[in-house]
Amino acid sequence: MIEAHEVTVRFGAVTAVDGVSLTVPDEGVLGLVGPNGSGKTTLLRALYGAVTPTSGRILLDGQAMKDLHRRDIATEIAVVTQEHADGGAPVSVAELVMLGRLPHQGFTAQATSTDRRIVVDALESVGLTDLASRDVAVLSGGERQRALIARALAQQTRHVLLDEPTNHLDIRFQQEVLELVSGLPGAAVVLHDLNLAARYCDRIVVLERGRVVASGRPEEVLTPEVLEPVYGVRVKRVELDGEMHLLF
Repeated sequence: MIEAHEVTVRFGAVTAVDGVSLTVPDEGVLGLVGPNGSGKTTLLRALYGAVTPTSGRILLDGQAMKDLHRRDIATEIAVVTQEHADGGAPVSVAELVMLGRLPHQGFTAQATSTDRRIVVDALESVGLTDLASRDVAVLSGGERQRALIARALAQQTRHVLLDEPTNHLDIRFQQEVLELVSGLPGAAVVLHDLNLAARYCDRIVVLERGRVVASGRPEEVLTPEVLEPVYGVRVKRVELDGEMHLLF
C-alpha cells in the first residue's frame, strides 16, 4: 500500500501539491484527474519517490519512502511516465522491456530464461511481439508508449503508477491498455479523459490547484456539481447501455 499523508510539494514560491492525503491500495485502480496545472503529475512523482515532499509523508507498506533504497522501491513500484528521452546507444524494444527485470536481477544483471519468458509475455500483452527487435528510436509515439507499459509489466511489481498512459494511442489501444491496467494490482493512473476514468477506475481523486476537491467512486465524484467549477465547463451526465458517460 502506498499512502500520502498531508503531502505538500513546493517549487520555490509555487505550491504544486497542497496538503494531499490519499491511499493507493493493493488492489484496484485509483484515478488522478483534474485540469492542467492541478498537480496530478507532481503528486504521482511524489508517490514513487521521484519528488521529495516539502512537508508530509509518503509511506510504502508503512515505511517512509525517503528511507528506502531505490532498488527496493523498484521491486514494489513500476512507473510509466510521459518522459521519452532519446539519444544514446540504440536499444531494441525487447532490450527496453528487459530493463524492467533489472530490480530482480543480481549485480551481474544476467537475464535468465524466466526473465526472457516474462519479457515475451509483456510484449504479447501490449501487441508488440512483431516489433521486439526494432530500435525504440524509430517507433511511433503509440508504439513507444506500449513498449514503456510492457517494461512496467515485466517489472512484476505490486504497484504500477502511470502518467497519461493513453497518450499517443488510438481508440483501440486506449481501451486495450486500460483494460490491462484495470487488471493490475494496486495501480494509480493520471488521466485527462474523464470518460476513460469513469470506465476503468475503481476510485477517483479530483485535484484542483494542488488540492483534493473530491474523492470516491466514479459515480460519486464525476458529477456536474464537482466537475463544473473545477473545469469551468458545463457537464451533463448520461447513462448509455448501463455505463456512465460525460458530455461537455
